[in-house]
Amino acid sequence: MSNFPTTPGSLSPQWLGEQMHQDIRELTIETFAEGTGVIGQVVRANYKYMATGQVARNGSVIVKFPSPAEENRAVAAAYDMYAKEVRFYREIAKSLPVRTPRCYCAEFDPDDQTFVLVLEDLEGYRIGDQVAGASAADAQVAVRAIARMHAATWGSDLRHLPSHNNPAQHDGMVAGFELGWPAVLENMPDLIPSVARQAGPKLPTNVQRLLTEMTSGPQCLVHADMRLDNMFFGGDGELALIDWQSTCSSCGEQDLAYFMTQSLSRDLRRAQGDGLIAAYHSELCSAGVEGYALADCEARFKTSALYLMCYAVVIAGTLDLGNERGKQLGRALLGRCLSSLEDLGAFDLLV
Repeated sequence: MSNFPTTPGSLSPQWLGEQMHQDIRELTIETFAEGTGVIGQVVRANYKYMATGQVARNGSVIVKFPSPAEENRAVAAAYDMYAKEVRFYREIAKSLPVRTPRCYCAEFDPDDQTFVLVLEDLEGYRIGDQVAGASAADAQVAVRAIARMHAATWGSDLRHLPSHNNPAQHDGMVAGFELGWPAVLENMPDLIPSVARQAGPKLPTNVQRLLTEMTSGPQCLVHADMRLDNMFFGGDGELALIDWQSTCSSCGEQDLAYFMTQSLSRDLRRAQGDGLIAAYHSELCSAGVEGYALADCEARFKTSALYLMCYAVVIAGTLDLGNERGKQLGRALLGRCLSSLEDLGAFDLLV
């Protein structure tokens, strides 16, 4: 039994006050950004606390718990996602050149796979909306920030991180795709171009080869869930990233491809996609990465984009997306992914 709250209903003023080192007297909970938090449950805790001189002040934090959906918790356990995010905030966050929320509490119970995170409420930042898709300006900000983050660990000793190429990842992607593909064929046929319909059944037998190619050559720390709903944009062009539950080592293009093929509209990606890949590569080089050719970056982008079709199918076809906004999200990311792969000619990589 965990000695910390594991659901919004079990969050108390006393416990939260202990984490915040504040005398919290009143607490109200509200859903944070409906349709976000597919793998975890995210709420905003608004509270009143007594400051110096017994003056009541208002405060708020974001609190993250395990998903209430059993199938989503099973996915999180299979990939150690809750433990990974706790470890990230405890051990890694402060070393990266990218804004992350301040963490007030990070607890995980390995016995029952429960966790809780108490995080800074990023007031003054604007959260991205993956259903709506990124603007051209936000895409530029995101791509350059992603590159700077990758450059900081490029070619470093990453033995403290799991490689994205591991048996659990391979087996989970294959099983998830084989379960989700019939579901998306049945429920979202209008999103599936004929070339994807024909190529889809080949993907499971190619997953290991794609993973091997992605994890060959220069590696870095990757976020591995680099989508617009996990991005907060500051007024000064600063990007803050949340949801570090999939952190691992892989090629940086994994993050880039996930963002560009599933968070950008087809029109924007067609108009600026090549330029965004070039901007990513240029930022890498400016941040100190040497001897890495743009052609290699483009090739790994294409390979990663094809592999990430697994993500789109698993999310859209197997997870409980919870509400109408979640269903719109599933359609948006699946449709963008498949149209991107068609435009890239990425299905030609399947053997």
